[in-house]
Amino acid sequence: MSAIHDYRLRSSLMYNFFTMFSIRMRASKNRSQNLKTHEIHISGAEGIYEEAEILKIAKEYTERALNHPRGKPDNIVITIEKIKEKPKKVPLLPVTTLKCNSPDEAKKIITETLLNIGVSKKTVNNAFKVLTSKKTMRGASLITEKSGMSMEPDKARGIRISRLGIGKADEKILSKMLSKMGINITTVKEALILASKAASCSGVIAEVCVSDDPDYTTGYVSSKKLGYLRMPNIKNRGELHGGRVLFIKENANIKALINYLEKTPVLIYI
Repeated sequence: MSAIHDYRLRSSLMYNFFTMFSIRMRASKNRSQNLKTHEIHISGAEGIYEEAEILKIAKEYTERALNHPRGKPDNIVITIEKIKEKPKKVPLLPVTTLKCNSPDEAKKIITETLLNIGVSKKTVNNAFKVLTSKKTMRGASLITEKSGMSMEPDKARGIRISRLGIGKADEKILSKMLSKMGINITTVKEALILASKAASCSGVIAEVCVSDDPDYTTGYVSSKKLGYLRMPNIKNRGELHGGRVLFIKENANIKALINYLEKTPVLIYI
């Protein structure tokens, strides 16, 4: 038995033994307009952890919220929730970085990629309206593959892909893998884990994401078939807009799809 396999086996046994918790952070800023106050998203993060890690992770998430390039938040909400069911194991998507020099080139690559897997031109156009809107949706938009219909119940909130994480042994392997590519940073890890859960949903065909972080200009298009395709220069530095779109099957059971993405605990493995 190899050292890595032995370590992963022992780690898996530990995860069956220890109680696990979903830890989620959401930070926002209040803005008044036309005598009404609404929230602007600043930062978010989440993962599934052992009980012994709760204090450390809560501190890390708080510091992240307080030092985000989108500004200082007025509200930081950290939710710690005991996982009451055995997390589903989902494989990590393979990672590829595409050559992309500008937002225009990124749009062309995304469009061609989606059209090639059967997404309609109308749906692609509707997706770009979400991705480039100055009014950023807090979660993901659900858009049907052919008719281009938006199916998220709340157009401001969208759908939150939640209750997801990666085991300690697999995280070490992931870090080594990403280090060899020169992209071993938290942003890439978290996006890859999220994209892997989204791709594992039976009703989801593909995903496109553009970060609303003004300092992060790499986005991605992903699916179970495509893998995780990173795209540098998907937007210009300093731009605050961003968004996430999930392209879903026309006949998808929306209630079941949302329940899986938001409620079903998932641990990514390599």
